[in-house]
Amino acid sequence: MSSNAHIRSHRKPRRSSRNTLIRSGVAGGVFTTLAVTGAASPTSAASQASAADSTVEMPTLSGVLSAGAAEAAHATQTIAIQYDVEAAKEQAAAGARKAAAETREKAEAKAEAKRKAAAKKAAEEAAEAEEAERAAAERAEERRTASRSSERPDAPSTTSAPAPAPSNATGSAAAVVNFARAQVGKAYVMGATGPSAYDCSGLTGAAFRQVGIDLPRISQDQSVTGTQVPLSQVQPGDILYWGSAGSAYHVAIYVGDGKFVGAQNSSTGVVERDMSWDMPTGAVRVL
Repeated sequence: MSSNAHIRSHRKPRRSSRNTLIRSGVAGGVFTTLAVTGAASPTSAASQASAADSTVEMPTLSGVLSAGAAEAAHATQTIAIQYDVEAAKEQAAAGARKAAAETREKAEAKAEAKRKAAAKKAAEEAAEAEEAERAAAERAEERRTASRSSERPDAPSTTSAPAPAPSNATGSAAAVVNFARAQVGKAYVMGATGPSAYDCSGLTGAAFRQVGIDLPRISQDQSVTGTQVPLSQVQPGDILYWGSAGSAYHVAIYVGDGKFVGAQNSSTGVVERDMSWDMPTGAVRVL
């Protein structure tokens, strides 16, 4: 046995040509792949960089848009709230104005009702006072008539006054005088204003309405209507009154020639008499 029989040979086994060819092919493929990859790597890097940039920018732009949209939505909501508040204020103001107007109307209506009630009461009181004065004047006139009739019915009163100068009525005065004289003989009824009966102020008022003049209803007011004139200067159509001016209890119409026509009382009715029969206190001129 040779001395080298148990010593393994250090020579590498011979590779087959097939394995060599395979390895060559694999190596070539690897190198080719590396070459292709290396050639394509700049473009790929640029693409990756571009994609990275796009990936970074998109979230930032989306965040800006989202914040702007939120601010716009908040602003819109704020404006809407302001509009609602203004509308509520205007509605409240309109309601307050309407309530104030209704309150004012009610207050005015209430005040007007009170005023009318007070005026009605005052008119009723005035009418009652006038009736009382007329009744008193009527009783006084009846007593004077009875006294004169029992003594000397046609005798003039001992009270004298300057005799007014006779004058003929003309124009409106003639119309007043003629109307008054046409009523002689009609009845006296307290509160009557014609045409079949009168009280004293009702007769004078009716006479002056013939010429378009409306006198106050009661004798107290008629005694201060127009201009005060002395009894010595009375003219046909003047109003004579008994009692003081402003509180007269009887009125009549001067018809001229020292005479008057008046609705005296329920006993005599409307009569024409001399002023000396019952001298008046004063006179007023309306015409």
